[in-house]
Amino acid sequence: MNSPLKVAVLGCGSVGSQVVRLLGEQADDLAARVGARVELAGVAVRRLDAAREVDVPAGLLTTDAVGLVTRDDIDLVIEVIGGIEPARSLILAALENGASVVTANKALLAEDGATLFEAAEKAGRDLYYEAAVAGAIPILRPLRESLAGDKVTRVLGIVNGTTNFILDKMDTSGAGFADALEEAQALGYAEADPTADVEGFDAAAKAAILASLAFHSRVTAADVHREGITDVTAGDVRSARDMGSVVKLLAIAELREDASGEAEGAISVRVHPAMIPRSHPLASVREAYNAVFVESEAAGQLMFYGPGAGGAPTASAVLGDLVTVARNHRQGTRGVGESAYADRAVLPMGETLTRYHVAIDVDDRAGVLAAVAQAFAEHGVSIQTVRQEGRGDDAQLVVVSHEATDAALSATVEQLREMDIVREVTSVMRVEGTDE
Repeated sequence: MNSPLKVAVLGCGSVGSQVVRLLGEQADDLAARVGARVELAGVAVRRLDAAREVDVPAGLLTTDAVGLVTRDDIDLVIEVIGGIEPARSLILAALENGASVVTANKALLAEDGATLFEAAEKAGRDLYYEAAVAGAIPILRPLRESLAGDKVTRVLGIVNGTTNFILDKMDTSGAGFADALEEAQALGYAEADPTADVEGFDAAAKAAILASLAFHSRVTAADVHREGITDVTAGDVRSARDMGSVVKLLAIAELREDASGEAEGAISVRVHPAMIPRSHPLASVREAYNAVFVESEAAGQLMFYGPGAGGAPTASAVLGDLVTVARNHRQGTRGVGESAYADRAVLPMGETLTRYHVAIDVDDRAGVLAAVAQAFAEHGVSIQTVRQEGRGDDAQLVVVSHEATDAALSATVEQLREMDIVREVTSVMRVEGTDE
C-alpha cells in the first residue's frame, strides 16, 4: 500500500459532516478502491465550538482555511462551504499549491467556472464537481464521459427538490403556493428564506453546468433565462390536470440551429415552470426528488433519478469524485478537464422555440373566438387546441399553441391583454414534453 493521501475538508455543515463521517466509516473500503489510505488531515470551520452532526477530533478542526489548503502535505481538498467567496479564493489557493479539488459549489461553478478550470489546467490538477448538480444522482459524469462519443441534443430536468415538493403538493392536495411552501418549510425542505429555490436561482446555476457539459460550451448562470414558481396558482395546476398534465419547474438546455443556420448551431438554456403530460417520465417525479432526462442522437432517451439534495446523498457524490481524483493522483494523471471547444452561442429567450398554454376570460358573444384566433395568426402562431367554457356573460378560453418563438408567443399574449373583448389573461404557462 502506498503512502496515505491527505484530505482537507472545507466546511462541516450538513454535507461536510457527512463527508467526514463517510471518510471514517469507509476508510478500509476507500483504501482498497484507491490503492492507498485516504486520511482526513483537517477540517476548516468558521467556529470551533459550533454544534456538529459528527464528532471531529479537536486537533483536526481549524478556522484557518487558507493555512489548511496551502499545507505542503495536502493532496486533495473537498470544498463544501458554498457561495462565491471565500470558496473561490480557497479553491484557487489549493490548486496553485498542488492539490486537486472536489467541490459541490454550483453557484461558483455557474458564475466563474472558467477561472477554476483554467487554474486546474495550469496546475495540472483535477477539479471534479459531481455533487454540484442533483445530489447523489450521477449525471455529470455520464455527460462528461459516458456520452462523450455521442451528440446530446437536449437535457430536461427537475433539479430543485424544494420547488418539486411544493408543486407536487399543489397538484395532489389542491393547495395554493403559500400553503405548500409553508409545509415545505415545516418539513425542512425549504429554507426560512426560500428565494434561491422558488425564484429559480438554484436551478439556473445547475442548468448552466448541465448545458456547459452537454454542449461543450461555456455557459454561466447569467446566460440562463430564469422564472420561478411564485406566480403559479392553484388554478394553473387545475388547468394542467384538466389537460392531463402536471406543472413542474424545469431546467431545459437544447441544441438549436441559430438564425444563420450554422451547422454547429446555438443553444437555448432556460428555467421556468411548465406543463408536461402525465405520460412523460418526469411527471412521475414526486416529493423532493430530482430527475434529469437526456436525449442524444445515438443513445436516444435516458433518465437519471434519485434524491437531489441532503447531506448523505450529496456526500455520496463527493466521495465518488474523491475516489476518482485520488486514483488519478496516485497514478500521476489527470481526469477530463473542461470541454468548451464548441463555443456555441446561447440564444436569447425570444428566439427559443416553445409552446404556450393561455387561459383567457372573455366576453361570451359571437366572434370572440375568431378574434382571439386572429391575434395568434397575426404573430405567426398556430393554435393546436382551444377549449371554451361559458359562465353567464363571460367565458373562458383555454388555448394551447403549436411551437413558435417565445417572442412571437409573448407578443400574442400582450395583444390579447389589449383587446376589448378580453376581460383578463388569467394564466400563461409554457408547455413541454409533448409531440407536435
